[in-house]
Amino acid sequence: MKNNIAIVTGTSSGFGLLITVELAKKGYTVIAAMRNNSKSSELLQEARKYGVESKIIVHELDVTNEKSILLFQSRILDDFGRVDLLINNAGYAGAGFVEEISMEEYRQQFETNVFGVFAVTKAFLPLMRKQGQGCIINISSISGKVGFPGLSPYIASKHAVEGWSESLRLEMQPFGVKVVLVEPGSYKTNIWSSGKQVAVESLQSHSAYQHYMNRIENYLARGEKNFGNPQEVATKIAEIVGMDIPDMRYPIGRGVRTTIFIKNLLPWKYWERIVNGQLYRK
Repeated sequence: MKNNIAIVTGTSSGFGLLITVELAKKGYTVIAAMRNNSKSSELLQEARKYGVESKIIVHELDVTNEKSILLFQSRILDDFGRVDLLINNAGYAGAGFVEEISMEEYRQQFETNVFGVFAVTKAFLPLMRKQGQGCIINISSISGKVGFPGLSPYIASKHAVEGWSESLRLEMQPFGVKVVLVEPGSYKTNIWSSGKQVAVESLQSHSAYQHYMNRIENYLARGEKNFGNPQEVATKIAEIVGMDIPDMRYPIGRGVRTTIFIKNLLPWKYWERIVNGQLYRK
């Protein structure tokens, strides 16, 4: 991995920050892409702890802006001429009930979580195809496999990424390019901050969904003590990139594999009883 070039999006915090540092520790030169370069201090501070700051190059990138992507693509091709690893991590979690979520909020969610992934990937696919090698890792979620009330923007976006990634994996196999999905459960990151802001309407006293949203908030709060350390995800990704033939999917986190297995196994009527039972448990 010594001279390999990696791109990671959404690196100012959370998974993206930890993944960047972990890859730098493994010897990658990491292009740390973030929407605002002024938010790079936490990343660089973490990198200094491990003596890998020199392996990380911060670049500005707005995954929802075509001009930003084209400029980023041009700079990477000019400066490095190759990309060995692309990790699509940039994203946020939109929340609220369908009736109360504006179409604009849905579009914003998809612009980042879905079309941003598509656009950044397309920018580097020709290079990887010509190289005859490369790896693309899309950070999905258990929400890409399991639906939940009050989180439809985020869940719909991750379901879209899941299906798209399956198609992309099959398309790129003849060219030696690997495509992988990582599906984390609940971890201690700030991904829910924006989503909670979007959900404000559903928490107001005039909302028909206030009682339901309060139950969801309580359910999520009860589970916070079981949230995992996000370093687990960074460590798993560093392991995946070293594999010759990685699997399509890597569910990770407490109870994630079991939840997906049970949901796929049970008839829907039994599954929804389980979900409702959790929400109405005191």
